[in-house]
Amino acid sequence: MRIDDESCYQAIRSKDPRFDGWVFVGVTSTGLFCRPSCPATTPRRQNVRFYPTAAAAQGAGFRACRRCRPDTAPGSPEWNVRGDLASRAMRLIDDGLVDREGVGGVARRLAVSERHLHRILVQEVGAAPLPLARSRRAQTARVLIETTELPFTEIAFAAGFASIRQFNDTVREFFGASPTVLRADRTTSIRRGRSGPLTTDGGTGPTPISLRLATRTPFAGDQVLGFLATRAIPGVEAVSDDGTYHRVLRLPTGMATVSLRAKDDHVTADLLLADLRDLGPAVARCRRLLDLDADPVAVDRALGADPVLQPLVAAVPGRRSPGAVDGTELLVRAVIGQQVSVAGARTVASRVAASLGEDLPAALRAAPGAHPDLERAFPDAAALGAADPTGFSMPRSRGLALTEACRLVADGEVELDPGSERADVEGRLLQVKGIGPWTTAYLAMRALSDPDVFLPTDLGVLRGLAALGGPGDARGAAAAAEPWRPWRSYALHHLWSAA
Repeated sequence: MRIDDESCYQAIRSKDPRFDGWVFVGVTSTGLFCRPSCPATTPRRQNVRFYPTAAAAQGAGFRACRRCRPDTAPGSPEWNVRGDLASRAMRLIDDGLVDREGVGGVARRLAVSERHLHRILVQEVGAAPLPLARSRRAQTARVLIETTELPFTEIAFAAGFASIRQFNDTVREFFGASPTVLRADRTTSIRRGRSGPLTTDGGTGPTPISLRLATRTPFAGDQVLGFLATRAIPGVEAVSDDGTYHRVLRLPTGMATVSLRAKDDHVTADLLLADLRDLGPAVARCRRLLDLDADPVAVDRALGADPVLQPLVAAVPGRRSPGAVDGTELLVRAVIGQQVSVAGARTVASRVAASLGEDLPAALRAAPGAHPDLERAFPDAAALGAADPTGFSMPRSRGLALTEACRLVADGEVELDPGSERADVEGRLLQVKGIGPWTTAYLAMRALSDPDVFLPTDLGVLRGLAALGGPGDARGAAAAAEPWRPWRSYALHHLWSAA
């Protein structure tokens, strides 16, 4: 969505929440930057400046409004729709790579120089890599200040700051208040529904944190969690009777568990973290898993204009295209699911996880609020690549394809993270004997968050189209899907539901 300044100002006047996360509004008369939907009095046009990211607004000297909290707005869906260098860099920064490996690490991952990366990001999003990472640290710090009783020293280093002084200065600069004031104001924040109940671990054991993950409406939350529940791997994932989805997360510093519950305009996430430094990556991965940064209005408008899909879109507005928290796990699911049913693939995946997965630390399993059915993390690429391909419950040729693909990931020849170039990943994996276009396309849709994947040979797709009076063959399905670009991944989920 490319919008001019006048359209942005009209969004401010109408308090339109659809623009939240797309654009940030700096107000020169107050020194604040806001969401377009901020309930405050609409500022005069001459006092308004527009920025593509919160970091760009902060770099221009504005601090975050404490009323609308623009730093907690849904992320821009542009970074998933686009596959260029800037969007891949934004996804890596959001996943915390700058904190772990510095700007040089991001540049190496993208195979460009730091200078070129800096130039592209300033040109595209109005801020360089370090300010973008600093903005992310500030948001993580604010979450920990408001939702835990942890000492500020621990919060500072958990959020990625190098010192307490840097932490204090950044919080004051970004939010116009000290950490002490933010913590004192948290009761008001909770009353407004901005964050979860205060939690603490008493200084020992995993840290429980409750969050609201904002999303755009309409939001078909029950459907996206239902999709995950149908494919849940026992021991790695679990589903409660009330529809809450639970799973184990393998994060950069340690393991964690998360429980996700869908609401009308947000998802409640209850996290148990072995290491607080993983909070930012955990949130980013949960958002990708549930596709919370999508633009449902644009998707529904495009797909709803097609007479075949119109009834499905009208019945379930705001349907999401679920992503993944672990690229290797999705690779295994895709290879296993090539020619078996969803239930069959789930059974095989559960055996793989039980035999090769890493046990959840005892502290996480025993922590208050831990789900008793979460036992292990899905095995990593190294363990899968070294496994005996004849030991899997699948044909030997498919087992060989699985282990070879996982070795490529373990050796770094294939990267399955937010910074991956989708075409490169698909091209390299197609060279593995036994991996075909269906597998790589499914992987791109879920592990790499590609919004425009279509599977014309998929049996569920063909059945769904036939049920709606559409073509029942692969060639006809592919032709029928052309008008659905660039949202064919969402059309897939509508068709699977129709099947």
